[in-house]
Amino acid sequence: MSSSYARACTEILEIIKYLPEDEYQRIPKEKIDFWNKNKDSSYNYKFDITKPINEQKISQETNALIILIFRDYFATESQKEKLKQILIENDRKIEEERKEKYKYEDIFKDNKKEKIELDKKEEEKSLVEIKNKNWLQKLFEKIKNAFKK
Repeated sequence: MSSSYARACTEILEIIKYLPEDEYQRIPKEKIDFWNKNKDSSYNYKFDITKPINEQKISQETNALIILIFRDYFATESQKEKLKQILIENDRKIEEERKEKYKYEDIFKDNKKEKIELDKKEEEKSLVEIKNKNWLQKLFEKIKNAFKK
């Protein structure tokens, strides 16, 4: 288990401990045992019962666990359907953001720019080599001419 998930287990256990007894009983004991087994014992999370859940400092993993608990054990059919639509819409938004961030055309546009820059650098390098060659050739010619005399 990752450390972030272990922290989420710790957070969710702290949060559900403040549920009314009848609601707490709706959550299967196996789930609670699983979270207890995988929690981060060194992480100390305190739930403030004076604040609503949306004002609490919780991780994204804990937020996801809360949504799953609500959907699986507390939501009515209409709430489940509404939640499903919200999750689908969130997935769509995330996918659009990814598409915008990693546009196919932009990826190759950057590669073309890099290739052009590399071509320019190689051209400059080859010009320098040619200049060096000419200088070396001139020196070689002078030495050769000196031996001829």
